[in-house]
Amino acid sequence: MNDAPHPALLPAGLYDLLPPEAEAEAAVTARLMGVLAAHGYERVKPPLVEFEDTLFAGAGAAMASDTFRMMDPVSHRMIGMRADMTPQVARIAATRLAHHPRPLRLSYAGQVLRVKGSQMRPERQVGQAGAELIGAGGPAADVEVIAIAGEALAAVGVPHLSVDLTLPTLVPAIAEAYGVAGERAAALRAALDRKDAAAVAHVAGDAGELLAQLVAIGGAATATRDALDRLALPKRARHERARLGAVLDGLAAAMPALKVTVDPVENRGFEYHTGISFTFFARVDPAQGPLGELGRGGRYEAGNAARPEPATGFTLYTDTILRTLPPPSPRRRLLVPPDAGPASAASLREEGWITVAALLPAADWREEARRLACGWVLLDGEPRPLNGGGC
Repeated sequence: MNDAPHPALLPAGLYDLLPPEAEAEAAVTARLMGVLAAHGYERVKPPLVEFEDTLFAGAGAAMASDTFRMMDPVSHRMIGMRADMTPQVARIAATRLAHHPRPLRLSYAGQVLRVKGSQMRPERQVGQAGAELIGAGGPAADVEVIAIAGEALAAVGVPHLSVDLTLPTLVPAIAEAYGVAGERAAALRAALDRKDAAAVAHVAGDAGELLAQLVAIGGAATATRDALDRLALPKRARHERARLGAVLDGLAAAMPALKVTVDPVENRGFEYHTGISFTFFARVDPAQGPLGELGRGGRYEAGNAARPEPATGFTLYTDTILRTLPPPSPRRRLLVPPDAGPASAASLREEGWITVAALLPAADWREEARRLACGWVLLDGEPRPLNGGGC
């Protein structure tokens, strides 16, 4: 009995990306990065692995449980394979680019690996493309990164785009004002994550009615903003509400066609964020529900304890983005017989053809073109379609 696994078998959550999807992903990533570059975001390329003490510093601590770890055979120190690129970019900004003027605009693209997937995202290897705006603390910075992320997604053709804003610091501000701490605060957070208004009211005590109202008002930005304005909030929470209003006004001016919703109590996935955060969604058909997260981001603290810096940014997920787009149109593949010569093939490529060089003579060049998935063949110096057509 042969117990050896099939050679194509891969670990759970990992997969091969085949033609033409692999080329489509590369093209989408290039277009996303082109939008970021046009807005002044300069590209950096962090390493696949880092020492644990730097990888998990600052915002990176939130990714510790998702990170593959191993012993470096050279230094005999523990290293981790990146599960997210944002902490790496924050490290670069705080060290290698500490002397550069602020605000600092950086972009990145690459693959990350996680210990486990989630119900919404079972993949463990994920393609990321994103940007970080470091050293700017005002609402204009929040507006910039949300608008640029939306512009990048629109540029690749994502349909029915929407963004959901959340305020991860709003509930802690209310809890602090009402003295909800320790185990009660943890129980409150769990109830809010379930959107269980009854449990929220029971756990939160005097803050229960206010927090239950917050659970109920999430939805379209205008309606949620109006409902928030009517609530009597503690001082620090009023500051968060005012910032949300400034960001909503800025987005309305920057991207008036973007659908915006607000969830005042959502926190899952935003544990290390320190201000307004956001998630982008799309629907392939308006009658269908959300396809999944296209990307997320928000405000966090970069730098280190000795020299903290305000920062905000976003990460887009190329695998999910691809699922929102129609299949790529096939480019014209042309079979070129050996006697055509390299100069002729080069000229055809300059005209936009994909040339597939035949390495051996063939009795029937049209049949050979079909075998090699070419819709065209070069005959008598001219591209000829198969069966009167081709691609």
